[in-house]
Amino acid sequence: MLPKHVAMILDGNRRWAKQRSLGTAAHGHRAGAAKIREFLEWCDDLGIEVVTLYLLSTDNLTNRSGDELTELIEIIADLADDISRFRDWRVKHVGTHAGLPEPLIAALDGAEARTASHTGLHVNLAVGYGGRSEIADAVRSIIQKHRDLGHGLDELEADIDQELIAEHLYTGGQPDPDLVIRTSGEQRLSDFMLWQSAHSEFYFMEALGPDVREVDFLRALRDYSRRQRRFGS
Repeated sequence: MLPKHVAMILDGNRRWAKQRSLGTAAHGHRAGAAKIREFLEWCDDLGIEVVTLYLLSTDNLTNRSGDELTELIEIIADLADDISRFRDWRVKHVGTHAGLPEPLIAALDGAEARTASHTGLHVNLAVGYGGRSEIADAVRSIIQKHRDLGHGLDELEADIDQELIAEHLYTGGQPDPDLVIRTSGEQRLSDFMLWQSAHSEFYFMEALGPDVREVDFLRALRDYSRRQRRFGS
């Protein structure tokens, strides 16, 4: 059985560029962006419904060098524009605008608007994204809504449950990821979809992001199909 929602952490772009003595990390990020386009085609052709791509974290915004971050932001903006003009994909930005430069915000908003009526593969672009920040933003949103309705703390306490928090996440209304894939041999979440991945299956590839082949993805799907998902039972 195929997953409905696949989340991908395409890691290893900088190592890929360094191994090839390409000079700057941007070469790796461009190769990674090209691979993302391929990956989305693989998912679409198989009938997977939702894909979430971890492209830029809130930590990246503060910890990456200025030149690398500037180039990465330009690459992400180009990618968002590119995939919003391909097939019938629907693009959604999941993350915050805080800390993002205006050209990137414009590219993400434009991709969303351009594809709002599309009914094909749903592509979430996690940009300016952090799992802990997402949960904090969801809680703030719930509190604000209750304040706007004139409700007090007693009503808020009575209403808080897992479903309400999930509704206010960046991915509110979407299915949680069935499968989370990370490339480059690293085995950690890096603050990605902390709430949504509570019951996800995880698959870690050794290949660096730009080197991922379709056969690697098919192996991940085959491994997923053999697992028995228990959901705590």
